[in-house]
Amino acid sequence: MSDGELTSGRILDAQLHLLDRQVLDVDGVPVTAVDDLELTDVPFGVDLDGTPGPVILSIVSGAVLGTRIFGGRAPESRWNRIPWRAVRRVGTAIELTEKGEGLEATWPERWVRDRIIARIPGGRHAP
Repeated sequence: MSDGELTSGRILDAQLHLLDRQVLDVDGVPVTAVDDLELTDVPFGVDLDGTPGPVILSIVSGAVLGTRIFGGRAPESRWNRIPWRAVRRVGTAIELTEKGEGLEATWPERWVRDRIIARIPGGRHAP
């Protein structure tokens, strides 16, 4: 798929093509998984024949295990967003055009690396 295919109005089934897919950065390093999507508003009660559907604004990920077990919705402050413009390709995984290191979705991993692993003797060396 080329870059133009993402902006050319390709129709995606969110549950089939996007949700729970792994997100890879430009180097193929896993970043996160897709937990939800942020969409443009769609008027209710409109016949979808010829009416444009919602447009994806961003991929949303975050701590959702508790909400899946107990129900409800996590506070917005717990969600991490990756703008849809950063998506290069949708396949078996979602590939990005950016490095994962700079995305807010990787902050928990960076925090653990810098605050915990780095304090373990030998923790700053490459594996």
